[in-house]
Amino acid sequence: MAQTKKVTFTGALGAELAARLDLPAGKPRAYALFAHCFTCSKDIFAAARVSAGLAERGIAVFRFDFTGLGHSDGEFANTNFSSNVADLKAAAEFLRQSHEAPKILIGHSLGGAAVLAAAEAVPEAKAVATIGAPFDVEHVSENFSASVDEIREKGEAEVTLGGRPFVIKRQFLDDIGSQDQARRIADLRKALVVFHGPLDRQVGIDNAAAIYSAAKHPKSFVTLDDADHLLTERSDAIYVADVISAWATRYLGETVETARAAPKAKEGEVLVAESGVGRFGQSISVGGRHTLTADEPPQVGGEDTGPTPYDLLLSGLGACTTMTMRMYAARKKIPLDRASVTLRHDKIHAEDCGDCETREGKVDRIEREITLEGDLTGEQRRKLLEIAGKCPVHRTLHSEVDIQTSLA
Repeated sequence: MAQTKKVTFTGALGAELAARLDLPAGKPRAYALFAHCFTCSKDIFAAARVSAGLAERGIAVFRFDFTGLGHSDGEFANTNFSSNVADLKAAAEFLRQSHEAPKILIGHSLGGAAVLAAAEAVPEAKAVATIGAPFDVEHVSENFSASVDEIREKGEAEVTLGGRPFVIKRQFLDDIGSQDQARRIADLRKALVVFHGPLDRQVGIDNAAAIYSAAKHPKSFVTLDDADHLLTERSDAIYVADVISAWATRYLGETVETARAAPKAKEGEVLVAESGVGRFGQSISVGGRHTLTADEPPQVGGEDTGPTPYDLLLSGLGACTTMTMRMYAARKKIPLDRASVTLRHDKIHAEDCGDCETREGKVDRIEREITLEGDLTGEQRRKLLEIAGKCPVHRTLHSEVDIQTSLA
């Protein structure tokens, strides 16, 4: 199962920018950098869903809030298209230093124009994908066309975009008017795929035609049929992720084998293999149907891409506990609305454990706190607590376990 990590890095204007890194269960096939739409954020449906979809297909995606937007610091009024492009370059450098440089650049709406502009500064990038992107950056001014004259006359104006107030300054208009996107697209020297919906009312399909015409091969166009500009339908975002994943394979130097997901376990087995993410990252396949990850926290050298082995142990005990109580409550018709378990693991000195047979060194202690919700009598609560101690995993932890290990 893909994991999302919260990250911060320093943007082009010196502000701390909020980001998310969507990681696949196994070692990433490649890293992608995602740029969101004008005045949107990294968490907008399109960004989140496309990124999650790509992570499920083995591609790690780094998405962030531009300066002054979302959870990032800084003043939006002091930004412009050029500063967005500079933020993208800073994000690429952050990825380059912390993981590896992005091989895929993805931009939605104005973010699509931004990745086209930033592409020349990311030599490692092999492929660029735009989604509903404008050809001419000045197109964005249509979002506040009624205020353009006021901005030029007074130097700035407050406009409403997406139901929120934003201050647009004259320097923003001057900046978008100075962008030479035609040259940038013609000189891209990277594979390009243009996604656009013919019914897009915010950025017309003619923009896709202009981008495609200006670009040199290899280039592709993918229609999004009846998708809206923001890709609010989950199926549209999944389709974009599917196509990018398959299309990029040709340009990432992958074979069919290297593009495959982490190996799967057989029915009745659990397969754990190093994922290649950091020192300790693990990919876990359960019965060939479920995929999990495991890792260690940064303080011990891990990347925190998943729970620790002890976290998984506690999870198994907790799940078994609530399941066992649920089965008993159903059989005895006990009005249990909800059961939850909080677990903690620690090492304690044996001498501090009055009930332990071990008298020297340290022993493992698991604290299990059970919460029962519902109109229950005291006797019903006592019985459910008793049953919790009889769950199979609890019994396994208390019994002698024979672990036989061999080399495959």
